[in-house]
Amino acid sequence: MNKNFQDYISYLENLTPATLSALSNYVTADIRFADPLNDATGVEQMRKIFLKMFAQIEDIRFFVNHAASQDNYCLLHWRFEGRFKGKVFGFDGTSFIRFSQDGLVIEHIDYWDASSNFFEYLPIVGWLITWIKRRLHSDQKLS
Repeated sequence: MNKNFQDYISYLENLTPATLSALSNYVTADIRFADPLNDATGVEQMRKIFLKMFAQIEDIRFFVNHAASQDNYCLLHWRFEGRFKGKVFGFDGTSFIRFSQDGLVIEHIDYWDASSNFFEYLPIVGWLITWIKRRLHSDQKLS
């Protein structure tokens, strides 16, 4: 695993609103950041996404369980934990990260299950998703 990748992991694991000003030390100006809720281009757009996350979720913890890299491509398996509207939650995810020739992140794409790990916590939508899952689960038992 190259040093740039190790440094980026360390930065993400220690990310706070105060450290967001250093984001441009790790990513290119035209980075593409995507996850199930966002698809943004540019370091300022990525910073805004993280600021919004910190404003809405308390006690955020992010830690990497496994990491692998080859050439300029890297994969992470991670865990995200926090508290949303007083309710503690956590979920696992995976990231695809691509580095530019100068060692900065040019693409960061997160993969995680938004239906189980985010939407279920929202009023109305969460109730509907939970109801659908229960219905599907009970239908499977009948088969």
